[in-house]
Amino acid sequence: MSVINVATSARQDFTALLEGELHLSIDKLEGQAPLLSRMVRFHLGWIDAAGDATDTDTREAVRGKRIRPQLAFLSCAAATGEPALAAPLAAAIELLHNFTLIHDDIQDRSPNRRHRATVWRIWGDAQAINAGDVLFATAQCALLRTDTSRVPAETLLHLIDEFNQATISIVRGQVLDLEFERQATVTTDEYLTMIGGKTAAIMRYAAWAGAIVGGATESTASRLGDLGEALGIGFQIRDDILGIWGACEATGKDQADDIRRRKKSLPILMLLESAAGEQAERLTTLYDMDEIDESGVAEVLRLLDDYDIQTRATARVAHYHDVAENALRTSTGSFSEASASDLETMIRRLDTRGA
Repeated sequence: MSVINVATSARQDFTALLEGELHLSIDKLEGQAPLLSRMVRFHLGWIDAAGDATDTDTREAVRGKRIRPQLAFLSCAAATGEPALAAPLAAAIELLHNFTLIHDDIQDRSPNRRHRATVWRIWGDAQAINAGDVLFATAQCALLRTDTSRVPAETLLHLIDEFNQATISIVRGQVLDLEFERQATVTTDEYLTMIGGKTAAIMRYAAWAGAIVGGATESTASRLGDLGEALGIGFQIRDDILGIWGACEATGKDQADDIRRRKKSLPILMLLESAAGEQAERLTTLYDMDEIDESGVAEVLRLLDDYDIQTRATARVAHYHDVAENALRTSTGSFSEASASDLETMIRRLDTRGA
């Protein structure tokens, strides 16, 4: 997921609140299931494979920017709620996200994540599945720590129900993603449906639930949910663009790496829908190969250029920027200027029409 920058002081406050809740959640595993605790702590970057504490740089590199819990905090603050009230929710969202990462790594056979070995690579598939499962359960427990003297029990039940509905959407998206690997033809609409679940569902939930915890009306929270969903889809498309045309410094991968990996991201699907005749046949042949060599990569890049796919995909990102901006504009009647500004900063990262 792409980097999001909000005010440094706010981000630091959110980090402290989130870290406290995460440690409270994971510390409860200690003594009950030592290996589970060790695998989870390793995955979160707190310890190395030998069980020794990691340094600050490693922990920060592994945890990344934590955009999902950050969005929950910002939505809570925007709804005039206290950020601390959203800390259990933010922890639940981050734990849920990491549950999906552990299982994704198993399914994708990814040996590394953020330059470290993945859980399955060290402890095997079976134990990695257990580590993912316990993170999902721990996420539920974190959400149940929401202060019911401030958030009515009925509202908390609603939050839990929607949390599980979001999880179902994420898993459905992952099922579709795996099916697409074996599916001869995938349309752009099918792809957008897939990322709407796998990538955007948790963003929608984070924005909606943060607002609910902060005391927003259902109508306002729903509009912020629309904002989160648009951000999730827009950032995924932007990442798809970077996976083909992004500079190495920006992505940490070789340019056009997604083509070498034969990844059917949105730009490639747009090309497959646009190309005809011999070009379409050649493209299909290339993507049926076990591996695309450098001459094949150059050929795909030329075809993408011929059909102006980069410009067309970028226009899709701009569309989701506008959707997110409109959702914020129509839901900020009682928001503080600072809260709205922080959310605008997130949205601005999608505006590809600036400089």
